[in-house]
Amino acid sequence: MPAPAVVRRTITAYTLLMPGDRVLKGLALRLLAIFFLSTMSALVKLAETRGASLPETMFWRQFCALPVVLAFVAAGPGLASLKTTRFRGHLARSMVGLVGMVFTFGAVLLLPLAEATTFQFTVPIFATLLGALVLREATGWQRWSAVLVGFIGVLIVVQPGSSHVPLFGAIVGLLAALFVTIVAILLRQLRDEPAGTTVFWFSTLTLPFIAIGYAFELRGHDWLTWVNLVAIGLVGGMGQIALTAASRAAPVAAVVPMDYSGLVWATLYGFVLFGVLPTPMTWVGAPVIIMSGLFIVWREHRLGRQKVRSAVAEDD
Repeated sequence: MPAPAVVRRTITAYTLLMPGDRVLKGLALRLLAIFFLSTMSALVKLAETRGASLPETMFWRQFCALPVVLAFVAAGPGLASLKTTRFRGHLARSMVGLVGMVFTFGAVLLLPLAEATTFQFTVPIFATLLGALVLREATGWQRWSAVLVGFIGVLIVVQPGSSHVPLFGAIVGLLAALFVTIVAILLRQLRDEPAGTTVFWFSTLTLPFIAIGYAFELRGHDWLTWVNLVAIGLVGGMGQIALTAASRAAPVAAVVPMDYSGLVWATLYGFVLFGVLPTPMTWVGAPVIIMSGLFIVWREHRLGRQKVRSAVAEDD
């Protein structure tokens, strides 16, 4: 029996080499996205030093990102694509994403930028854990070994008992990575929705809740702080758009390694803006976490290709 067209398209996406210019475009866009998001984190920390609170930075992050997202959607699939029949799915993703944003921004405020960024590299590790423990996905000894190695890297960075990386900040950073992973799982249920639609509903549905917290934190600022707060939203919105474009230009497994460039930007911003450099143990532990994550991503990609090939062989 010939394979259905959808299966043939899938096998083509997995087994045929994409044009070099498409892969290079995806890599460039992913690097740009990480630059924008790293800049946003630095701006969040800078805003806090100028008297802005966590609810303020979250509000302006979402509010000022909306015009960027709307312009992106209008230039692409059109504003009509914002209409959805998956409201409950968007609501669940938004509420989990809101909690995740609290932890993500909280980690940036509690930790040096390089360390806060390093904890984000544990996302593939948490994805493996949740896949095995919650989704009951088969997980072999190789990926379990990668998880163990990754958490050894975390212990190296944290240095339990040291003062450079507060334990509470480390916990917040790990919870941020955990919620990023949960959001990724929820987004699987919305994969038929345009990316712009998902981002739009995330901003729209979370803004009222953030506004309630912001109402208790209203305060005046100088003009430079207001520019900082607006920039958080604009830069964050552009980062989301670049991430979306990168995933369309090249396979995720090909562009994910570019995420680790965030450590370079975090180190640079940390030194230039705050006079802080990563500890020697961060430089030891971060590569351990990175190698663990890269192995998990590579292993998932390899297993995914094998499953597609098996499905086509059975269909034939």
